[in-house]
Amino acid sequence: MTHPTGRPDAEAPATALRAPAPGWATEADVVVVGSGVAGLTVALRCAAAGAKVTVVTKARLDDGSTRWAQGGIAAALGEGDTPEQHLDDTLVAGAGLCDERAVRTLVTEGPDAVRRLIATGARFDADDGTGEILLTREGGHHRSRIAHAGGDATGAEISRALVEAVRTAGIDTVENALVLDLLKDGSGRAAGVTLHVMGEGQRDGVGAVRAGAVVLATGGMGQIFSATTNPAVSTGDGVALALRAGAEVSDLEFVQFHPTVLWLGPEAEGQQPLVSEAVRGEGGHLVDADGVRFMQGRHELAELAPRDIVAKGITRRMQERGAEHMYLDARHFGARMWERRFPTILAACRAHGIDPVTEPIPVAPAAHYASGGVRTDLRGRTTVPGLYACGEVACTGVHGANRLASNSLLEGLVFAERIAEDITAAEGPARPAATAEQPYTGAPGAPGEAPLLASEARYEIQHIMTHGAGVLRSAESLARAADRLEGVHDAAAAQLRRDGKTAEPGVETWEATNLHLVARVLVAAALRREETRGCHWREDRPARDDAAWRRHLLVTLRPDGALDVRSTDSEAFPPPTTPRTETESRP
Repeated sequence: MTHPTGRPDAEAPATALRAPAPGWATEADVVVVGSGVAGLTVALRCAAAGAKVTVVTKARLDDGSTRWAQGGIAAALGEGDTPEQHLDDTLVAGAGLCDERAVRTLVTEGPDAVRRLIATGARFDADDGTGEILLTREGGHHRSRIAHAGGDATGAEISRALVEAVRTAGIDTVENALVLDLLKDGSGRAAGVTLHVMGEGQRDGVGAVRAGAVVLATGGMGQIFSATTNPAVSTGDGVALALRAGAEVSDLEFVQFHPTVLWLGPEAEGQQPLVSEAVRGEGGHLVDADGVRFMQGRHELAELAPRDIVAKGITRRMQERGAEHMYLDARHFGARMWERRFPTILAACRAHGIDPVTEPIPVAPAAHYASGGVRTDLRGRTTVPGLYACGEVACTGVHGANRLASNSLLEGLVFAERIAEDITAAEGPARPAATAEQPYTGAPGAPGEAPLLASEARYEIQHIMTHGAGVLRSAESLARAADRLEGVHDAAAAQLRRDGKTAEPGVETWEATNLHLVARVLVAAALRREETRGCHWREDRPARDDAAWRRHLLVTLRPDGALDVRSTDSEAFPPPTTPRTETESRP
């Protein structure tokens, strides 16, 4: 196969997505995949240092997960608060699996990172008299340290400010583009990405962006479940790309289910409206149909306990009462507070026929945030040279087994700045080095062995994961999910062997294939972790087992499609090693 520029390519690995050969190519020093707080911060900092940057994003520049963040960004900005207190709250929420070095980095560098975000143009809600930033509390925080904007539109404001700054800086952007696979040079170092642009123009169809540094900031994988707060674009593309490229992923079993998502009925699927934790932070109460505050007595912080505890409390109460949802009662706020502090939530509820001013809000847990992802060090470097990851796609060790509320925007901000510093360092290990003569491998196009899944497989995968690996899990439910996921793959593989055909390459089939790979890893890790910890709740293993399981699971994808699952020796991430290896069978 020969690239359109005349540069020879090595044969694509069998694990690459099936796709046409790239029909166009462009070059940059740094390619950033994703346009949330993490991706745009990397892009701005690298560009400011003189690097040529290209930002690739799956939808429009302002359509990432960041804009959906309601609650805010956590940092020790208030009087009497300290990074040490923020660290303590984060470690408690992480249920013994946070990497303390990563958390200390987050909480100590966080306040100044927020101030730099403000200098970039983000406007947070402030006191009319003093001008001081208004701070509130959320679950798991013992201090008011959540800065918010537009009441409950913090993510939208951060996204607005960063998008405006990127456009002002004239940074090259490729919108409506799904990233496919990593390109590598002859030494195995990241050398760019292939992507498919959904549109017409100079860049359309499958192409390539060659760059000496690749930054994954693709967001989450909430669409792996039937009900989620994540946008439709959150299909785990970054994690799947990293796995196919040989990178390690970790902690995928720890998917945080947000306790209070607007319940839209038993048949509701896809993205569903979030009712921010800040509603409880301002005094909203969780109640059952009889008005009983069932979280009281379950935890010292009641409704403001860490999210895994609240999600479990709601789920348990639903089981006890035979109910499909509980209620969040904030009628005592009054109309004025609802309109001023939570206008977005108020509008969403009213759009679905519920008025929080006069009635309780029906809520139930839904998939919200992936605490795990592509494993990185404190500079955002993955186990593949030249490949970085930050934001929800990454696993820095900050979140452990359960993310502390509103730490996600801060993590994206802090580690994005660290990545940019590493990439642009004069003598740094990842100085962009792409040249016109640089060979690269990994471009999709070779037949390979792995079939693409039909677009309708997406809904089957979501059903499998919701019922087998949701809030409540067991060895039986997870084994059943693993078998059914294997069946999805085997049916497509059998068709490929029989007819020589696979599903046609396209956005929907690529997304379904990515979701399937990520689902396999999540189920394999959840089966292996035989305990309950954080947001991983095994009904058959209800106790937390620090002696056996206060450690991380690292997963890689072998060229033959099997998963290697290894455990670390402690809660801290070691340098990349493979201490104990067991191999999962390929579905």
